[in-house]
Amino acid sequence: MYMKFGALAAAMLLVGSAPVLAQPAAAPTDAQIAHIAYTAGQIDVDAGKQALQKSHNTDVRAFAQTMVRDHTAVNDKALALVKKLKVTPQDNPTSQALAKQAKATHARLAALNGSAFDKAYLKNEVAFHQTVIGALDKTLIPDARNAELKALLTSGRSLFGEHLKHAETLAQKLR
Repeated sequence: MYMKFGALAAAMLLVGSAPVLAQPAAAPTDAQIAHIAYTAGQIDVDAGKQALQKSHNTDVRAFAQTMVRDHTAVNDKALALVKKLKVTPQDNPTSQALAKQAKATHARLAALNGSAFDKAYLKNEVAFHQTVIGALDKTLIPDARNAELKALLTSGRSLFGEHLKHAETLAQKLR
């Protein structure tokens, strides 16, 4: 999906503790995948809104507006799909870890101003998109059982790639 999983970075690597990763994890269900994807998208919408409140840099603001627009649109498509399929997104440890990490990242970024904020926001966006792309490629797309959900995730994967390139370009520009 087109969600920007910025704060997701560490958490999306499948809920982050070594003992959990050492054990074979059960594949997520479509209801869990839908919740993970929606949560990640909302995290990026919220991060973009924070950047719009804090940044005065024209390029950073334009990027943040793109994140809010694209991830809101994808989340709207995801909600329409789960409604059509009569699937209730299911909260799960990955979604919970994402939300927890996003809250910590939001607080850390809230303490920054000016170019320090802009650089940290973009660095987070790069890491978030890299992590989400990895999760899409290794877990979410392969484990999705419903063809329409898989198609939505796959189309979002290309958008994530575009967002990643954009964030990397802006981060280089602000160095």
